[in-house]
Amino acid sequence: MNGPRPVVVVTGAARGIGRATVERFADAGYDIVATDLPGAPFDDLADAARITAIEYVEADVASSDDWARVIERCTVRFGRLDALFNNAGIEGPAAPIAEYPDDEFDRIMAINVRGVFLGIKHAAPLMLRSGGGAIVNNSSIAGLGGGARIAGYAASKHAVIGLTRSAAIEFAGTIRVNAICPSPTGTRMMWDLRDRIGGDMSDADFERAFTGDTPMGRFAEPGEMADVVVFLAGSAASYITGAILPVDGGTTAK
Repeated sequence: MNGPRPVVVVTGAARGIGRATVERFADAGYDIVATDLPGAPFDDLADAARITAIEYVEADVASSDDWARVIERCTVRFGRLDALFNNAGIEGPAAPIAEYPDDEFDRIMAINVRGVFLGIKHAAPLMLRSGGGAIVNNSSIAGLGGGARIAGYAASKHAVIGLTRSAAIEFAGTIRVNAICPSPTGTRMMWDLRDRIGGDMSDADFERAFTGDTPMGRFAEPGEMADVVVFLAGSAASYITGAILPVDGGTTAK
């Protein structure tokens, strides 16, 4: 790789899709700023990612001050920013709208929507000073439709798509902005959901129950999402912006 190594910020980096994406970006030659909440299991991430140029920042993506600190650390350590993966998110409760807790709805919006907005807002100036770059936001197939008992989550993921399209238009020619829409993926989020709504189900039975509408008939692997993120961040996707890309085993093809 000629010239300076590209630099990426990954939120929700300690687990699941975020962790897999850190590993894939490392394999692709990126230096990495990995952020997650205080107490997140960063301990062995550098070994798993097979890199030395990684900066860990404990941060709440819903905090503008924390985002400013993340970008400052990126600037001091690496002096540039080429890519951002807005991955951090929560699923919230499963409940009918009439019983959905107000504070939980607000919390989902703070993390899943405000967190993405603040990531774009704070990262874009450093990206522009670095000559441009790419942002990938993590939405969901729930952002392409609706679903009973997940009003907060679905609404937040629809909002991520709106932010993606707006930012893609605003930064066209300088920063490419795209979103992935995963179907259920074998991460903590899905297994926590199993424990809440069907704790007596085996892993296999739970997976079958949640992939009945998925033509490929299985959960995605975190690495399969990570591969798409790294592609969208890289030069091979140089003419792709504003794309809302289902990574869903064929679910939305029907």
